[in-house]
Amino acid sequence: MAAIPAGSFMMGSPESEKGRSGDEGPIRKVTIPRAFAAGVYAVTFEEWDACVADGGCDYSPDDKGWGRGRRPVIYVSWEDAQAYINWLRWKTGLEYRLLSEAEWEYAARAGTRTRYSFGDEIMPSDANYGGNIRKTQPVGSYRANGFGLHDIHGNVWEWVRDCWNESYAGAPNNGGAWERGDCSRRVLRGGSWFNNPRVLRSASRFRVHSGSRYRSSGFRVARTLAP
Repeated sequence: MAAIPAGSFMMGSPESEKGRSGDEGPIRKVTIPRAFAAGVYAVTFEEWDACVADGGCDYSPDDKGWGRGRRPVIYVSWEDAQAYINWLRWKTGLEYRLLSEAEWEYAARAGTRTRYSFGDEIMPSDANYGGNIRKTQPVGSYRANGFGLHDIHGNVWEWVRDCWNESYAGAPNNGGAWERGDCSRRVLRGGSWFNNPRVLRSASRFRVHSGSRYRSSGFRVARTLAP
């Protein structure tokens, strides 16, 4: 886990940003009032399989023959992620959870305002995207962002806590999850191994039914830190 400091940022994308979608606004200031911890990597098959072996998770997802171990777990729904988090809480007694959408973007940007955490352009050496490799890569295969988080762009989509809303109109500005709207669909962030560069931008958003499982979707855990 990496400690993410408290702070403020402008969430969303300006209308001038290349590749922008309308659901990325209106751009607004969000304040993260206290530090939190975020997984340095997405949850791996190794970690998920430990939950299955311990009886905390009752579902063993397919790895498509790509390998398990340190590759990010795939074919997990938002609901599956909740089961894993509940197991983590039970095992550790700590307040694990998914990141809110605001926390995810704040952690992804790591103080930047560019399209990606490392600038306005992206190269295959920066992230796993575009179907060039045609499968996931082991976590940590690409450089970390300024907060020490790896693979925040590409490799697998990451579930966050929030319900889906078509824009940020009326969204909370305190860094918490927006748990109003279409809660049958939940938000995914970051893009994946087969998506084009536009989808990997820090501001890009997607939504999928909370029970859906895809070869491109995984998750990263967060933890509330004691005051």
